[in-house]
Amino acid sequence: MDLKSNHNVAYSCKCHVIWCPKYRRPVLVEGIDERIKSIIRDVAAATRSEVIELEVMPDHVHLLVEVDPQFGIHRFVKLAKGRSSRFLRQEFPWLRSRLPTLWTNSYAVLTVGGAPLAAIKRHIENQKRV
Repeated sequence: MDLKSNHNVAYSCKCHVIWCPKYRRPVLVEGIDERIKSIIRDVAAATRSEVIELEVMPDHVHLLVEVDPQFGIHRFVKLAKGRSSRFLRQEFPWLRSRLPTLWTNSYAVLTVGGAPLAAIKRHIENQKRV
């Protein structure tokens, strides 16, 4: 098992996070999907987190990420959703007229635990094929 560490904690906290646009509208298309990936990777770099796998579907986002437990997965998701909403609504004005807010307030976090990482990565990669 590969452990990461900060000044006083050694950890391996990988989470599968899923969230969707308001009303689950299929608006994550036409370049928005690639921009979301870029924004989430920027957030991960800024928070010293690691994006292991990321897939954007027209109506939801799948993310496998490793986050420092002292920073918290909730703070990471809040930052990723907030920053992506702000940037995407600025860069793609048609989103503002289509949705009152880009994201729903909710999201799902599934801890990876002892599951093989390759199986989870394969599941996320195969989302586009379903």
